[in-house]
Amino acid sequence: MIVLNVTYKCKPGMRDAFLERIQAEGVQAATYAEEGNIKYDYYIPADGCGDLLLIEKWRDKDVLARHATLPHFAALMGFKSEYVLDTVIEKFELE
Repeated sequence: MIVLNVTYKCKPGMRDAFLERIQAEGVQAATYAEEGNIKYDYYIPADGCGDLLLIEKWRDKDVLARHATLPHFAALMGFKSEYVLDTVIEKFELE
């Protein structure tokens, strides 16, 4: 299993708008429907910072690689820069 902790460092005041856009564009719903997806959930940190945390779990590296080729992933990459200053990705491979 592949686990990704993706931290979006959002522009000031843009986190909620970014999350709303993700929902409106159907990115989360489409990702949930992908074969091999185990988890794809967004979290707002309790400390009040403007970050948005995404935790992804995938069956294996092949389904994760396929995810990066799909239209909803491309859509996210297309509008992300409107809301996000930086993205930090932590990747874990579990047995």
